[in-house]
Amino acid sequence: MIANQRGPARRILTFPAVQPCESISPSTLLTSLTNLALQICDYKSKSFSTNARNAREIIRLINNITIFLEEIRTGFRSDQSDSIVLSLSELHLTLQKVLYLLEDCTREDARLWMLMMSERVENHFQVLVRAISASLDVLPLRLLDVPSEVKELIELVTRQAHKSRFQMDPNDKLVIKDVFLLLNQFENGVVPDRSNIKRVLDYIGIQKWSDCNKELKFMDAKIGFLHSNEKRSELSLLSSLMGFLSYSRCVVFDSIDTKKAQQQQIDGRRGSELLSCLNSDDFRCPISLEVMKEPVTIETGHTYDRSSILKWFRSGNPTCPKTGKRLGTTELVPNLVLKELIQQYCFQNGIPFAESKHKNRDITRTVVAGSLAAEGAMRLVADFLAGKFTNGDNVERNKAAYEIRILSKANIFNQACFVEAGVIPYLLKLLLSKESLSQENAIAGLLNLSKHSKSKALIVENGGLELIVEVLKKGLQVQAKQHAAATLFYLASVKEYRKLIGEITEAIPALVNLISEGHDHAKKNSLVSIYMLLMHPDNFWRVLATGAVPLLLNLLTSCEREELVTDSLAVLAKLAEKQDGAKVILRSVALPKIVRILDSSNYSRATKEQCVALLLGLCINGGTDVVAHLVKSPSHIGSLYSQLSEGTARASKKAGDLIRILHGFYERNLSGSKNPILPQERFIHVW
Repeated sequence: MIANQRGPARRILTFPAVQPCESISPSTLLTSLTNLALQICDYKSKSFSTNARNAREIIRLINNITIFLEEIRTGFRSDQSDSIVLSLSELHLTLQKVLYLLEDCTREDARLWMLMMSERVENHFQVLVRAISASLDVLPLRLLDVPSEVKELIELVTRQAHKSRFQMDPNDKLVIKDVFLLLNQFENGVVPDRSNIKRVLDYIGIQKWSDCNKELKFMDAKIGFLHSNEKRSELSLLSSLMGFLSYSRCVVFDSIDTKKAQQQQIDGRRGSELLSCLNSDDFRCPISLEVMKEPVTIETGHTYDRSSILKWFRSGNPTCPKTGKRLGTTELVPNLVLKELIQQYCFQNGIPFAESKHKNRDITRTVVAGSLAAEGAMRLVADFLAGKFTNGDNVERNKAAYEIRILSKANIFNQACFVEAGVIPYLLKLLLSKESLSQENAIAGLLNLSKHSKSKALIVENGGLELIVEVLKKGLQVQAKQHAAATLFYLASVKEYRKLIGEITEAIPALVNLISEGHDHAKKNSLVSIYMLLMHPDNFWRVLATGAVPLLLNLLTSCEREELVTDSLAVLAKLAEKQDGAKVILRSVALPKIVRILDSSNYSRATKEQCVALLLGLCINGGTDVVAHLVKSPSHIGSLYSQLSEGTARASKKAGDLIRILHGFYERNLSGSKNPILPQERFIHVW
């Protein structure tokens, strides 16, 4: 009855209980209520890191209620009085909330937050037990056909519920005090004693790096929600606790443990044999072509990534994308076996595997730390990790690079701390590593840091351009090459660096090569980097010399991801701004492909805008043959007028310019035609 109401989307310490409907039969209500009570009793065997005493007390109380509920089920009639049904309905509503609260108290990713919320949790327990007492108070026991000892039991439970007093555990209070002392040390820039941090972590059951990382992900998601809803009362505390956890993860835990590593130790041989029989393409979603993060199977037996198939359904397609068969149900069944194989494959090949929980929080909000404690903790973390590069062994240096990689991705303030701590030269040096994971962590860290305004000059001044291009060309994994391409994009945002990158002989050829050999993310990063480099005039000839044009044109027809088509068109449009570029494009018989995209209803306005820009460049720099071809093909005129009236200001201007060119050609050469291709009454509004 309530199974579908609970799930991972529910925010912690919220209780979206649902009142049973008025038309529910008494027997159905009683069955659901009994099952609900039994679910709560199952929590007797679970571990409570905090609020354990209060949780055990309410479970004991409900265990006695369960005995009563199971006893009355045998003689329960469908025509029971309204007062009995009302009482059981209120009890059902309250037990739902108890179950939600117990779920929160046993969550493995919110232990620190539940500790800090102990007083609030204690109040919730107190409110709920009083609600249980109120429901039992109005229950007319005289109308129920149950043994007298059972009635005596429920009367005892009612009295106990009246008298119950829930209080914070004294040990919880002591540990909360320890946490605030540690936060105060962070505020004052004092390096805390490791044993004091370990004592707090041990108390709430955080024993491993992965435990700490789960807590950080939970708090980051909670901060994102508070930001999106402009609720700032808890932000400071959450930010401080994130600083504490980040420091703990970096300093207290020497190794990074993962579920993938544990699975490999338990069943590595069997998994390796199975993986050897599979192609890595089997792990890619047929819709997005990306490695699936959350594979789910639909009615036809085909598997897709959850986010991709949901987008497919939401766009009004109740069919299987592979077979076209109309589905009787859009139910998604998690493919856990395939997910484990994907995780193991990613682990063995050094590929990061991220859970499919996308964050939409605007990173620009994090230019400053959320609290003084968070600021102090992150500065201490940056100094600690910088020290590991100079004093640590290879394992410690790799872990430091990985910590920088994930921390710098989340927060602009974190990026600033790492830049100030001087980690950039160390990360650049680590690019020379012969260990693929170390190299990838280093280049991914540099990618994140390259977004910070002060980092670009430091990377260049420390010889970073040549090292990054070397990774782009000879990286040990395609992921490293992909990150190198993206790093060059951010560095090329500085005008003088576009020239320096272009002057490295192997830079642009390596980017073009990645378009042909890399996966979709690699192609995307290469395309945007090439586009940025084309902002410098000399790089125009370098791109043409690589033979990139046929490769770009091939993407227009061979690539299923529209964003890659859009980016390819953007690069081609940039090349078409010069006569030599336009001629190379036209020699590759590009015009029909471009017009086909413009005329198609399957592409977005953004893609068509790039089409218009490319056609405009070809008309201006490719000669009258291009204009003549377009004038003879009236099908695309509607798309041009659509861009003129509905596109962005840039798209509208380019569409207007192109229409003027076509109309001028028509006036000069085809004025005698009885059926003009470009209607006069529409054209006169173009300025």
